[in-house]
Amino acid sequence: MVNLLKKNEQTGRSMVEMLGVLAIIGVLSVGGIAGYSKAMTKFKITKTFDQVSMMVANIRTLYSGQRNYKGLATTNALAMGVVPAEMEGATSQTLVNAFQGSVTLGSATYNGQQNSAFYVSYGAMGREACVQIVTSDWGSGSSSGFIGLTVTSGTSGIAAATVPAVSDNTSTAGAAKWGNLNLPVSPSDAAAACGCTNDQCAITWYYM
Repeated sequence: MVNLLKKNEQTGRSMVEMLGVLAIIGVLSVGGIAGYSKAMTKFKITKTFDQVSMMVANIRTLYSGQRNYKGLATTNALAMGVVPAEMEGATSQTLVNAFQGSVTLGSATYNGQQNSAFYVSYGAMGREACVQIVTSDWGSGSSSGFIGLTVTSGTSGIAAATVPAVSDNTSTAGAAKWGNLNLPVSPSDAAAACGCTNDQCAITWYYM
Protein backbone atom coordinates (compact mmCIF):
# COMPACT_ATOMS: atom_id res chain seq x y z
CA MET A 1 0.00 0.00 0.00
CA VAL A 2 2.81 2.40 0.90
CA ASN A 3 4.62 1.68 -2.35
CA LEU A 4 1.42 2.28 -4.31
CA LEU A 5 0.92 5.69 -2.67
CA LYS A 6 4.50 6.66 -3.41
CA LYS A 7 4.07 5.69 -7.03
CA ASN A 8 0.87 7.77 -7.32
CA GLU A 9 2.61 10.80 -5.78
CA GLN A 10 5.56 10.42 -8.14
CA THR A 11 3.23 10.08 -11.13
CA GLY A 12 1.33 13.20 -10.05
CA ARG A 13 4.53 15.22 -9.70
CA SER A 14 5.73 14.01 -13.06
CA MET A 15 2.52 15.14 -14.75
CA VAL A 16 2.68 18.58 -13.11
CA GLU A 17 6.31 18.94 -14.09
CA MET A 18 5.51 17.90 -17.67
CA LEU A 19 2.68 20.43 -17.88
CA GLY A 20 5.03 23.10 -16.55
CA VAL A 21 7.62 22.24 -19.20
CA LEU A 22 4.97 22.31 -21.93
CA ALA A 23 3.75 25.70 -20.70
CA ILE A 24 7.27 27.10 -20.81
CA ILE A 25 7.81 25.69 -24.30
CA GLY A 26 4.52 27.25 -25.40
CA VAL A 27 5.50 30.68 -24.09
CA LEU A 28 8.93 30.47 -25.71
CA SER A 29 7.38 29.32 -29.01
CA VAL A 30 4.97 32.27 -29.09
CA GLY A 31 7.81 34.66 -28.32
CA GLY A 32 10.00 33.00 -30.92
CA ILE A 33 7.33 33.24 -33.60
CA ALA A 34 6.74 36.93 -32.82
CA GLY A 35 10.47 37.60 -32.90
CA TYR A 36 10.86 35.73 -36.17
CA SER A 37 7.97 37.63 -37.75
CA LYS A 38 9.50 40.94 -36.63
CA ALA A 39 12.89 39.96 -38.01
CA MET A 40 11.40 38.89 -41.35
CA THR A 41 9.54 42.19 -41.70
CA LYS A 42 12.74 44.09 -41.02
CA PHE A 43 14.60 41.95 -43.57
CA LYS A 44 11.93 42.61 -46.22
CA ILE A 45 11.99 46.35 -45.53
CA THR A 46 15.77 46.40 -45.94
CA LYS A 47 15.35 44.37 -49.14
CA THR A 48 12.88 46.94 -50.42
CA PHE A 49 15.33 49.79 -49.79
CA ASP A 50 18.04 47.92 -51.69
CA GLN A 51 15.80 46.94 -54.61
CA VAL A 52 14.31 50.38 -55.15
CA SER A 53 17.68 52.12 -54.88
CA MET A 54 19.20 49.66 -57.34
CA MET A 55 16.36 49.99 -59.84
CA VAL A 56 16.43 53.78 -59.72
CA ALA A 57 20.20 53.85 -60.22
CA ASN A 58 20.00 51.35 -63.09
CA ILE A 59 17.17 53.19 -64.84
CA ARG A 60 18.86 56.58 -64.57
CA THR A 61 22.14 55.12 -65.83
CA LEU A 62 20.50 53.29 -68.75
CA TYR A 63 18.62 56.41 -69.86
CA SER A 64 21.41 58.88 -69.15
CA GLY A 65 22.07 59.27 -72.88
CA GLN A 66 18.38 59.54 -73.80
CA ARG A 67 16.14 62.58 -73.97
CA ASN A 68 13.47 60.95 -71.79
CA TYR A 69 12.25 57.68 -70.30
CA LYS A 70 10.02 56.67 -73.20
CA GLY A 71 9.60 52.91 -73.52
CA LEU A 72 10.27 52.08 -69.88
CA ALA A 73 7.68 49.55 -68.67
CA THR A 74 7.18 46.65 -66.29
CA THR A 75 7.02 44.21 -69.19
CA ASN A 76 10.51 45.00 -70.47
CA ALA A 77 12.31 45.89 -67.23
CA LEU A 78 13.98 42.49 -66.87
CA ALA A 79 15.03 42.43 -70.52
CA MET A 80 16.61 45.87 -70.14
CA GLY A 81 18.48 44.72 -67.04
CA VAL A 82 17.19 47.44 -64.72
CA VAL A 83 15.70 45.09 -62.09
CA PRO A 84 17.30 42.19 -60.15
CA ALA A 85 16.52 38.71 -61.52
CA GLU A 86 15.15 37.74 -58.08
CA MET A 87 12.16 40.02 -58.70
CA GLU A 88 10.87 38.03 -61.67
CA GLY A 89 7.26 36.97 -61.17
CA ALA A 90 5.26 34.18 -62.79
CA THR A 91 6.57 35.35 -66.17
CA SER A 92 9.50 37.44 -67.33
CA GLN A 93 7.07 40.34 -67.85
CA THR A 94 5.83 40.50 -64.26
CA LEU A 95 7.67 41.58 -61.13
CA VAL A 96 7.18 40.85 -57.41
CA ASN A 97 8.61 42.54 -54.33
CA ALA A 98 9.90 41.08 -51.06
CA PHE A 99 6.35 41.18 -49.61
CA GLN A 100 5.06 39.18 -52.60
CA GLY A 101 3.13 42.15 -53.94
CA SER A 102 3.20 43.32 -57.53
CA VAL A 103 5.79 45.77 -58.79
CA THR A 104 5.07 48.17 -61.65
CA LEU A 105 7.27 50.77 -63.25
CA GLY A 106 7.17 53.03 -66.27
CA SER A 107 7.57 56.54 -67.62
CA ALA A 108 5.44 59.44 -66.41
CA THR A 109 4.54 63.01 -67.28
CA TYR A 110 6.16 65.69 -65.15
CA ASN A 111 5.61 69.46 -65.43
CA GLY A 112 3.65 68.86 -68.61
CA GLN A 113 6.45 66.97 -70.36
CA GLN A 114 5.64 63.40 -71.32
CA ASN A 115 8.10 60.66 -70.35
CA SER A 116 10.27 63.18 -68.51
CA ALA A 117 10.04 61.16 -65.28
CA PHE A 118 9.54 57.56 -64.19
CA TYR A 119 7.93 55.71 -61.29
CA VAL A 120 8.45 52.51 -59.30
CA SER A 121 5.43 51.15 -57.42
CA TYR A 122 5.28 48.40 -54.77
CA GLY A 123 1.98 46.79 -53.74
CA ALA A 124 0.92 44.68 -50.74
CA MET A 125 2.95 46.63 -48.19
CA GLY A 126 1.79 46.12 -44.60
CA ARG A 127 1.26 49.08 -42.27
CA GLU A 128 4.48 48.65 -40.29
CA ALA A 129 6.57 48.38 -43.45
CA CYS A 130 4.68 51.25 -45.08
CA VAL A 131 5.33 53.65 -42.19
CA GLN A 132 9.03 52.82 -41.99
CA ILE A 133 9.51 53.12 -45.74
CA VAL A 134 7.52 56.33 -46.19
CA THR A 135 9.34 58.13 -43.37
CA SER A 136 12.77 57.33 -44.79
CA ASP A 137 14.92 59.82 -46.65
CA TRP A 138 14.66 58.89 -50.32
CA GLY A 139 16.82 61.69 -51.62
CA SER A 140 17.27 65.41 -51.36
CA GLY A 141 18.53 67.88 -53.91
CA SER A 142 18.33 67.77 -57.68
CA SER A 143 21.16 65.23 -57.98
CA SER A 144 19.05 62.44 -56.49
CA GLY A 145 16.33 62.92 -59.09
CA PHE A 146 13.67 62.20 -56.47
CA ILE A 147 10.49 64.23 -57.01
CA GLY A 148 7.72 62.66 -54.98
CA LEU A 149 6.03 59.80 -53.17
CA THR A 150 2.45 58.53 -52.99
CA VAL A 151 0.60 55.96 -50.88
CA THR A 152 -2.61 54.31 -52.07
CA SER A 153 -4.52 51.18 -51.10
CA GLY A 154 -3.87 47.97 -53.00
CA THR A 155 -1.94 44.73 -53.35
CA SER A 156 -0.71 45.62 -56.82
CA GLY A 157 1.56 48.43 -57.86
CA ILE A 158 -0.21 51.23 -59.70
CA ALA A 159 -0.87 50.82 -63.41
CA ALA A 160 -0.34 54.48 -64.30
CA ALA A 161 1.47 57.32 -62.63
CA THR A 162 0.58 60.87 -61.81
CA VAL A 163 3.62 62.67 -60.51
CA PRO A 164 2.79 64.84 -57.49
CA ALA A 165 3.75 68.49 -57.71
CA VAL A 166 6.70 69.29 -55.45
CA SER A 167 4.46 71.52 -53.34
CA ASP A 168 1.84 68.82 -52.73
CA ASN A 169 1.50 67.45 -49.23
CA THR A 170 -2.01 66.10 -48.90
CA SER A 171 -3.42 63.20 -46.97
CA THR A 172 -6.94 61.86 -47.41
CA ALA A 173 -8.68 58.62 -46.49
CA GLY A 174 -6.62 55.85 -48.04
CA ALA A 175 -4.43 58.11 -50.17
CA ALA A 176 -1.56 60.52 -49.67
CA LYS A 177 1.07 62.26 -51.75
CA TRP A 178 4.15 64.29 -51.01
CA GLY A 179 6.41 66.32 -53.22
CA ASN A 180 10.10 66.41 -52.37
CA LEU A 181 9.83 69.86 -50.78
CA ASN A 182 7.70 68.35 -48.02
CA LEU A 183 9.92 65.42 -47.15
CA PRO A 184 10.75 63.60 -45.00
CA VAL A 185 7.22 62.53 -44.13
CA SER A 186 6.42 62.78 -40.43
CA PRO A 187 5.60 59.52 -38.58
CA SER A 188 2.08 60.78 -37.76
CA ASP A 189 1.34 61.59 -41.42
CA ALA A 190 2.79 58.25 -42.50
CA ALA A 191 0.67 56.36 -39.96
CA ALA A 192 -2.47 58.08 -41.25
CA ALA A 193 -1.55 57.43 -44.89
CA CYS A 194 -0.64 53.80 -44.29
CA GLY A 195 -4.04 52.88 -42.85
CA CYS A 196 -4.90 51.07 -46.08
CA THR A 197 -7.63 48.50 -46.59
CA ASN A 198 -6.58 45.24 -44.92
CA ASP A 199 -3.25 46.95 -44.14
CA GLN A 200 -2.23 46.53 -47.78
CA CYS A 201 -0.69 49.68 -49.24
CA ALA A 202 0.89 50.53 -52.57
CA ILE A 203 3.88 52.88 -52.34
CA THR A 204 5.02 54.70 -55.45
CA TRP A 205 8.29 56.58 -55.88
CA TYR A 206 8.79 59.19 -58.61
CA TYR A 207 12.13 60.18 -60.12
CA MET A 208 13.39 62.20 -63.03
